[in-house]
Amino acid sequence: MKKVLVLVLASLLIFSFAVSAQEMTLRLADNQPEGYPTVVGAKEFARLVEERTNGRIEIEVYPGGILGDESSTIEQVQFGAIDFVRTSITPMANFEPAMNVLSLPYLYPSEEYMFQVLQSDIGDGVLEGLKDAGIVGLTWYDSGARSFYTADTKVTSPEDLEGLRIRVQESQLMMDMVEALGASPTPIAWGEVYSALQTGVVDAGENNYPGWYYNSHHEVAPYFVEDQHNRIPELIIMSKMTWDKLSPEDQKIIKQAAVDSTEVQRAAWDKRTEEAKKLAVEEGATITTLNAEQKQAFQDKVKGLYPKYSEGYEDLLNSILNFEMEK
Repeated sequence: MKKVLVLVLASLLIFSFAVSAQEMTLRLADNQPEGYPTVVGAKEFARLVEERTNGRIEIEVYPGGILGDESSTIEQVQFGAIDFVRTSITPMANFEPAMNVLSLPYLYPSEEYMFQVLQSDIGDGVLEGLKDAGIVGLTWYDSGARSFYTADTKVTSPEDLEGLRIRVQESQLMMDMVEALGASPTPIAWGEVYSALQTGVVDAGENNYPGWYYNSHHEVAPYFVEDQHNRIPELIIMSKMTWDKLSPEDQKIIKQAAVDSTEVQRAAWDKRTEEAKKLAVEEGATITTLNAEQKQAFQDKVKGLYPKYSEGYEDLLNSILNFEMEK
């Protein structure tokens, strides 16, 4: 009897040790400020993980670049110093070139189309390509649709952009896109865009609604056209070193919690977008919505860029272009 009791107690101790060994506090970095939609999504992710593990796994969210800038935090994830990062897609292309295809202009007809693509085997396959870099891709987040806004010209067709100097990021793809539309790409630092528009150094810019409104660009470039040339997703990544320490059950919980947090993140983004749009109109801005035929005219102008930027990933591009949405 004593031997049985000893065995039972030993089993309980081993079980208790195994459980406590899986108790952990993990860190998630985001360079956006408190209240930004990606931070809202990250906090929902943390809440879901804590709830579904009964508090065993806690994720602390550090917004505002507290743990470093985007490049630094990605590097820290690779070496296990940080467990998660919310990142833009551009630096991820350094580890998985297929990411470049996801950034092609006028690629997705709608936000819903993009997310159905990303949450299918297509998106999962792209995320899988990050593992060799010590990164586990968990889920995709929304960052809105980028469109053009101009100082003096109401735009309804590509011809309206011809000859305009348009501020762009330091991106060859963006510069090639603007040139294909007949305009002149002008790379300028983000903090200098307002004055460049105000003084006529550039005639137009491009960004999403929150970027346009909350940086006061609507004051100097009040004509916004919803051409939606870029829908560039963002993502939550995890350190593979941390991932490999988890049990299969906890890996499944974390992966699903990240995916489920997307709904809250997208809702937060939509709310911020609608708020920016409403306030801009109230302050005198003009918004032009394009019909399908008008949008097609823009897409036709840039399709020549697809072969250049999808070289080696033609199957991926075709799978996105021919994707059949679920109704």
